Amino acid sequence: MEDNYQNRTAFIKGAKDIAKEVKRQASKKVGRSVDRMSDEYSKRSYSRFEEDDDDDYPMQGSQDGGYYRGDSQAANDDDGGHSDSTEGHDEDDEIYEGEYQGIPRADSDKGNLAGGPGSVRAGGQQFRDIGVSEAERRKDQEELAQQYETILQECGHGKFQWTLYFVLGLALMADGVEIFVVGFVLPSAEKDMCLSEPNKSMLGLIVYFGMMVGAFLWGALADRIGRRQSLLICLSINSIFSFFSSFVQGYSTFLFCRLLSGVGIGGSIPIVFSYYSEFLAQEKRGEHLSWLCMFWMIGGIYASAMAWAIIPHYGWSFQMGSAYQFHSWRVFVLVCAFPSVAAIAALNAMPESPRFYLENGKHDEGWMILKQVHDTNMRAKGYPERVFSVTTIKTVKQVDELVDTGTDTPVWQRYRLKIMSLSNTLTSEVCLSCSYYGLTVWFPDMIKYIQKQEYESKTKTFTKERVEHVTFNFTLENQVHRQGHYFNDKFLNLKMKSMVFEDSVFEECYFEDITSTHTFFRNCTFIASLFYNTDLFKYRFVNCKLVNSTFLHNKEGCMLDFSDDFNNAYMIYFVSFLGTLAVLPGNIVSALLMDKIGRLRMLAGSSVISCISCFFLMFGNSESGMIALLCLFGGISIASWSALDVITVELYPSDKRTTAFGFLNALCKLAAVLGISIFQSFVGITKAVPILFAAGALAAGSFLATKLPETRGQVLQ
Repeated sequence: MEDNYQNRTAFIKGAKDIAKEVKRQASKKVGRSVDRMSDEYSKRSYSRFEEDDDDDYPMQGSQDGGYYRGDSQAANDDDGGHSDSTEGHDEDDEIYEGEYQGIPRADSDKGNLAGGPGSVRAGGQQFRDIGVSEAERRKDQEELAQQYETILQECGHGKFQWTLYFVLGLALMADGVEIFVVGFVLPSAEKDMCLSEPNKSMLGLIVYFGMMVGAFLWGALADRIGRRQSLLICLSINSIFSFFSSFVQGYSTFLFCRLLSGVGIGGSIPIVFSYYSEFLAQEKRGEHLSWLCMFWMIGGIYASAMAWAIIPHYGWSFQMGSAYQFHSWRVFVLVCAFPSVAAIAALNAMPESPRFYLENGKHDEGWMILKQVHDTNMRAKGYPERVFSVTTIKTVKQVDELVDTGTDTPVWQRYRLKIMSLSNTLTSEVCLSCSYYGLTVWFPDMIKYIQKQEYESKTKTFTKERVEHVTFNFTLENQVHRQGHYFNDKFLNLKMKSMVFEDSVFEECYFEDITSTHTFFRNCTFIASLFYNTDLFKYRFVNCKLVNSTFLHNKEGCMLDFSDDFNNAYMIYFVSFLGTLAVLPGNIVSALLMDKIGRLRMLAGSSVISCISCFFLMFGNSESGMIALLCLFGGISIASWSALDVITVELYPSDKRTTAFGFLNALCKLAAVLGISIFQSFVGITKAVPILFAAGALAAGSFLATKLPETRGQVLQ
């Protein structure tokens, strides 16, 4: 009886196995039929796609790489297998993770290429020769680069890229604004916060130190967590601390907020250019990256216009007693955070770089974004029926390489060439940064120095005057009084601007409600005098004697009076506005010629012309002359910056791109601090040293630029 039961159980189990196998074979036949129908549809759609003018690119890898529907499915039919993308089941009846979204399965050797379990080999194969392993990884990376370029060409250039262009342009615009903010508010902030000369210098340089740290930090982070995520974080930090800096009162807290604001915005340049380049095909990359540089200029124009419109309007201010003051320059700081906030809002609607996903083994995410790019562009062009024909995209291991110099090059020579390329790029950027930022700060300082000389030439001098029983209730400006005697005089409700009293005696004088700027008393004697509600603090009395004199209810803090520097403020904003606007022609020329004459010719040619233009600075002896030379230099040098940005993006592979870009940009900011410090130290002393220094740096940069590899025409590694 027990034997009959066992035989019956075995018979039922065998019948179930036969039924399961029949069902499986039928599913395979159905899958192949669906694959053939999908293959025919893809071929018809792709044939229509090839006829379009925008997509006349060679479809690299479509014959031997199995990247498109027809190839992969034909291979499956020849092998007698079934299509995973249509059936969606493996031998254990497990559903493919991305099948419900319509995402095709990646290459069957994805695990090997991405460093998965399939890459582990038993025995001696686990430890292969390092040279062979590196050669295989380079080959995989080259295949991905070629396929990715082909996919971008199929996606075309259209609505998606232009939308991303304006979104990333806002982030780059925020970087341009950050450079100008402190320079515009410094004349007002130095009075509002009672800044000394060292404090003013530190406030002017702190932004560059912050951007130096931010460029290195966010550039490295963008290669780890993604371009979009890193850009959102750094823009958020910039927005938050820009907002706080407009309200804080103390110098230390304001300095700290501007430092962290600079740290935040420091990541924008390396991330923005790397992010945008990974959505651009080869023939569009140089031109459109150069167009993107225009937003930095727009940021300068925005900052200049807002400063011109807001800061001189002292009616926009309010205060709570004498402890808390909110003047119009703080409104300007607040308004300058708007581009960063707008970039954050717009960036939330954009996807991550698909190249970043593919470099990190995330095939499905990368495929979905590329399909989104393709479908967005095709719908905008009026071809919604066109099908994204890519089914699988190669994913590779992380390669510890900076520059791919070929598989046949010996290891020691490859690393020597990598170090030379990095050092040449670094030196070129440092030379350009040192001379550019140094000159752009030196120009306004020279204009101020010329204005100061002209102002001092109109100074009136009075000697040995005796004034008794006189009431002064009008503005005293730009005067020097020596060896005077003032008896029983009243100084009431007046402003003293650039007033100097030397070796004078004030006897029984009364000072009330005095506001002063650049006013000093040297070697003076005050006898039985009273100071009530004035800002004549102790540091304004140099080697003076006070006999039976009293100070009552002195004004607290520094009293800000915009009318003192009204004309000078307008001149500063106007000069900055013209300087940034003059960059526009150079930017247009560089964008139109970048892909035609090449990156190296653009870089070297612009550096040489900028070097020659430096010698014309010798003839800038007036305000109008200095402004004209500032516009000339800015319009020429922008082409060098555009070429360097494009070369830096194309020279380094995707997994190291933002790290290398951030490292170079950080050293550029350090060079900017060095250049500013050197150039400022010679203001009013000599022109020869700054001019020769700038010309020499530009000449060295143009020479080293010729040693860089030409990246025009190569796929994005």
